[in-house]
Amino acid sequence: MNTKQIRCILELARTQNFNRAAENLFISQPTLTYQLKAAEEEIGFAIFSRSARGASLTPAGAQFVTTLQTIQQALQAAIEQGQNFSAKYQDSIRIVLPIRSALYFLPQAIRTFAEMHPEILIQPAFDWYHGKDAFLRQEQDILFAMTYEIRQIPDLVTHPLFDSRIYLISKKDDALANKTPLLPEDLISRTLMVGGGSPPALRRLQQELIANYHLDYFNSHDHATTLTNVAAGRGICLAPGFLNDHNGEFSWTLFQTKTAIPCALYTHKNDHRPAVMEFVQLLQQIYRQHSDFTV
Repeated sequence: MNTKQIRCILELARTQNFNRAAENLFISQPTLTYQLKAAEEEIGFAIFSRSARGASLTPAGAQFVTTLQTIQQALQAAIEQGQNFSAKYQDSIRIVLPIRSALYFLPQAIRTFAEMHPEILIQPAFDWYHGKDAFLRQEQDILFAMTYEIRQIPDLVTHPLFDSRIYLISKKDDALANKTPLLPEDLISRTLMVGGGSPPALRRLQQELIANYHLDYFNSHDHATTLTNVAAGRGICLAPGFLNDHNGEFSWTLFQTKTAIPCALYTHKNDHRPAVMEFVQLLQQIYRQHSDFTV
C-alpha cells in the first residue's frame, strides 16, 4: 500500500462521500475508486460499505483506519525530521524524558552544544509512558529517568545527574506556601493527594505521613490531575522537584525529609560517539553550576 492510497482511505473515512473526498484530494472520483479498490484487494477485506448515500466504514475498516491514522502521523513526522536533518546536519542525538520540566536546563544545553557542534542536531522527545521502552529499543540515544526505573538493566551506562528533593505543592495563598522549614506536623488537618505515578520512595513517605499524623488523603490518577485538584482547593501534594515547571501557578515549598529521588541520564554501552558523552557531560556541568536550583 502506498501513501496515495492511505490518503484516499483516510479522506473518504472522514467525509464518507466520494465526490467530496475526491475534490479535497484534487483527484477524479474514478481515480479515488481505483485507489480504494487496489488497497482492498491487497489487504483482503472491505474497508468501506458503498451505498447511494456514499461510503461508511465496515467494522474491520474502522479498526484499520484507526491504525492508518497513527501510521500517517508517524510517517509525516519522519519525513519532516528527515527534511530538517538533510538540510543542515550530519548527525543527531536523540534524548527522551518523561516531561519537559524534568530537564529545566535542556534548552540551555542545546544552545551551548549547538555553538560547539552546529553540524549535530539535538532531538528531544517527551513521553511519560513509553520513553524508556523506546530508549531500550535503541530508538533514543539518551534517557532521563529516576534511577529506580533502570536498575539491573544491562548494556547501559549511568550518568548521575541530581537527587530530586521533595516539595509541597500548594496554592500560592495557602498558609503553608511560605513556611520554612515545612515539617510533617504542619500537614495535620490537611488532605494529601497521593498516588499519581509517585515513585516508591515518595509512596513510602506518603504512607508514613498518613499513618503517623492521621492525614486525610485523596487518590489522584496522575500529576496533571493532582495539579488540577490542588488548584481546585481539594488538597495539597508532595512531589519531586524535577516536576516543577516554574510557571508560577503554584507554590513549591521544600519539605523537611530525608527522602530524595535520584535521577540520572543513561546511554547505550555500544554508542561510542564522543558527541553523546560531551552532551551528557554538558548537562551534568550545568546542574553542578546550579546546585541550589529547585530539583
